[in-house]
Parts: sequence; C-alpha cells; structure tokens
Amino acid sequence: MIQYFKSGLNRLIELDGPEKDCWINVVSPNGNEIEFLSRKLLVPPEVISDPLDPDENARVESHKNFLLIVCRVPCLNEVDSDLPYATVSVGIILKRDLIVTICSKPVEVLNQFKEGHAKGFFTFLRERFVMQIFYRTSLLYLKYLKDINNRAGDIEQMLHRSTRNRELIDLLRLEKSLVFFSTSLKSNELMMQRLQRNNLSDEIKEREYELIEDVNIEIRQAIEMAKIYSNILGNMMGAHSSIISNNLNITIRYLTTVTIILSLPILVASIYGMNVPLPFQDNSHAFWIVTIIALLLSVLGVFFFRKKNLF
Repeated sequence: MIQYFKSGLNRLIELDGPEKDCWINVVSPNGNEIEFLSRKLLVPPEVISDPLDPDENARVESHKNFLLIVCRVPCLNEVDSDLPYATVSVGIILKRDLIVTICSKPVEVLNQFKEGHAKGFFTFLRERFVMQIFYRTSLLYLKYLKDINNRAGDIEQMLHRSTRNRELIDLLRLEKSLVFFSTSLKSNELMMQRLQRNNLSDEIKEREYELIEDVNIEIRQAIEMAKIYSNILGNMMGAHSSIISNNLNITIRYLTTVTIILSLPILVASIYGMNVPLPFQDNSHAFWIVTIIALLLSVLGVFFFRKKNLF
C-alpha cells in the first residue's frame, strides 16, 4: 500500500500521487509497487525492499541523490502471540524534495503523524520530520517498557499463590521482548550518532539542536530502563522458580498430614472389623466407645501436627 500526504493549512492532506514536499508512506508493498517506486524515485529496488526484512539492523547509507535511514521501531503483537512486544524495521528515504517511509506493517509511530497527533509536523520540513520520528519512537519504547514492567508486576502477584508454569512462561516472553528492545535501542543509538556525525549539516544541527538532544536523552533513558527491567525479570524468574517449588512442597506436606490424620480412625475401624475376640465387643455401647477412640486419635494427631507447624 502506498499513500501520499502533504501538509496543508493546519492539516495533513492525502494526495492521489507524489508531489514536491510530500510524504510517501509505504506499508507492505508488493513487487509491482516496489518497481513503481524504484522508477519514480530513481532508487534501486533493494533500497525499498531492505527495510521490509524483519531482521534489518538500524543504519545510515549515503547515496548520490538520496539518504537511506533504517531504524527499529517497537510494536505490539497480538494477544495470543508468543512475543507480546517486538520491533520492526522502518526505512526512511530522504530526498531533496520529498521523504519516503517504508515498513512491513502499520506501526503506531507513523500512524501518529497520519492521524495528526504530532505537533509541529510539516512534510516540507523533512529533516525535522526524521528527528520527530526518532523522538516518538523513543517515547513509544518508554511507554512499552512501562507496560512490560506493569505486566511483570501483575504476574508477580499471581506467582505468590501459583504452582503452575504458565506465569513463568509469561515472564519469559516479556524478557524476550526486553532483549529485542535492548538490541534495537542500541542499534538506533549507533545510527543516531553516525547520522549526527556524518550526514546532518551544521545548519540542521543548529536549528534542530534541542530536538536532537531530546532524542538522544530519550534513547539513553530507554536503554537504561530496558537493562534494569531485564535484570529485574531475570532475578524474578529465578526467585519465583524457587517459590513455585516451595508452594508445591507445602501442598504435598499438607496433603500428607491430612492423609495421616484420616488414617488413624481408619486404623481403629480396621482393627474392630476383624473376626477375632476384641475389647468391648460384648458392651452395648461398643460402637460409641470405638468411635470416641477414633476421634480422640484424630484430635491428638491434629494437635501434634499443629505443634510441629505441619498443619
């Protein structure tokens, strides 16, 4: 799918075709669309198809008539997915008179610009648009990292009274998401450093200095948060593996204690069920005497196990 947008009077206008100072948003293009864009933009087809690779690393490539930037953007997967949070590659082709974004699936970062939620966004301010994408990407990382931390807290509460492995598996999935986040954030940081060092002119650096600094600060903060949460989750999984084993031991101990207490009256009843001479067999109150003996043994058993903190 190819969409064309251009900043109008206080709003974003969708166009039928490319124009000067427009934004071309490409999502999951097919072969014909890639070939069309290659001819229209005068760029090699692989430049358009490379960002569609889910494992493409963040990087910057300078070409004769355009600049290619690839960054890693966080995304939220389906509820039943093995990986609740992941990252995808977003390619940005920066030309003299337009900007192109390429992604294999719709992402929240670009949707914010399409829906008009980004303040100070204009398609003709291409370099600022790139910095705004990086800034909102960093904020989205921070948002998802907080969501991961909250979900981990909810799972931790369930683990205190659980003897199943489901909660540990959920924690493992969150930890895998954090690994993807950490790797992508570090590659984005390196890409940003290279972009500042080699590809941004001094005029752009001076004009967008505050925004560039905000991007760098948010990226570093997200990297630190991902590192901290990853360490917390790793320690939590180790601790709660022991808790689950301990909960299981407590359950088995409780059941064993109950079994022993119940076996005492069964033992008395088994003895008096034998076809041999027994005490109280000629007594008219033999049944009640035997019942009271069985109950007394059970009470003594409960008292004994309570004293030993086993019941």
